[in-house]
Amino acid sequence: MDFYEQYVLTPTGEQVSMQNYAGKVVLVVNTATGCGFTPQYADLERLYEKYHDKGLEIVDVPCNQFFGQAPGSDDEIHQFCALRYHTQFPQFKKSDVNGANALPLFSYLKSQKGFEGFGDAEDSAEFAAFIRQQDENFERNSDIKWNFTKFLINRKGNVVARFEPIADMSKVEKMIAENI
Repeated sequence: MDFYEQYVLTPTGEQVSMQNYAGKVVLVVNTATGCGFTPQYADLERLYEKYHDKGLEIVDVPCNQFFGQAPGSDDEIHQFCALRYHTQFPQFKKSDVNGANALPLFSYLKSQKGFEGFGDAEDSAEFAAFIRQQDENFERNSDIKWNFTKFLINRKGNVVARFEPIADMSKVEKMIAENI
């Protein structure tokens, strides 16, 4: 299977094929409204506004798997993001990103770009210690470690980058710009 054979679900449960994004640069991100990284919605919206007309799409999949940080309904999550961060990119149905019930899209993305560490971010050691409390073998599996993990897909449908939640958003933007 490739990226374009994957799908996400709308809040009403309808499948949206990634084929709809063929020829676009796509940033897939699992999000949450009650997370310390939630302010990244502002960065995501800024990127969307700056690059959407050039071919960027953002696929926002809320996820409640990490300490229940996306507890609301799909509608409540959407209202929160639209009112607080003025998001214009589509939000899809809250879904699992790890485990037996993971949305197949995320299983595919993880198979293409596994975990490669938290990089050189200032707080990477502290974040790694926190994640180790949840999964002592986190370094050896491709699971999503936390909300706001991002995958960048180029115009040919190739997964070209994975950004962990603590990644500097300027690095995300740089990679988007290189692929637009």
